[in-house]
Amino acid sequence: MKRQYWVILGLVILFGGMLLFFLVLGQDACELTAKPVLYLYPEEETRVNVTLDYDGKLTTTYPAYEDGWTVDAAPNGTLTDPVTGRQYYCLFWEGVTHRTYDFSTGFCVAGKDTAAFLEKALAQLGLTDKEADEFIIYWLPRLEGNPWNLISFQTTAYTDGAELAIHPVPDTLIRVFMAWQGLDQPVDIAPQSLTAPARTGFTAVEWGGTEVRP
Repeated sequence: MKRQYWVILGLVILFGGMLLFFLVLGQDACELTAKPVLYLYPEEETRVNVTLDYDGKLTTTYPAYEDGWTVDAAPNGTLTDPVTGRQYYCLFWEGVTHRTYDFSTGFCVAGKDTAAFLEKALAQLGLTDKEADEFIIYWLPRLEGNPWNLISFQTTAYTDGAELAIHPVPDTLIRVFMAWQGLDQPVDIAPQSLTAPARTGFTAVEWGGTEVRP
């Protein structure tokens, strides 16, 4: 009887540990798409509808997404809810996804150099100083304390899983999405070429990012 007790106890511990392992594994496999914010700059005040086809689960939106966003956008970027009259400076969403991000090219940046690196990189990617400031203020506390950071700005690996439909269609669309990993030691990576379209006409700008766990 005593032997059977220890066998049962051992099995409980074994299967409990396996269950905990798979629960943790499942959590790690889900990447957070953090704080994509969308700015809209029409040439004249325009009612704009935005929908998002996201390959994942939305966890937070502001203003509430529901079936999409409809706002009256002003040339200075101010967005007004046509029903309530409340004003916003951007549209915000966040979610979780199982997508894999591309680190075939990028940058290995010392934590202490993060701010200077981002200022230069975001300008090359087409963000204004104000947009870049908001990006850096959000991400810098998570990056600068690491000895090193592996950073890659995503293209289709991100946009194919987070498709935006904006009506009327912008003349210029800029989407900046940074995938990164904190590192203890530097690694070699092929440098990434950073470019952006000229900002002309009705311009829409989005930025966001995710920490990819090793």
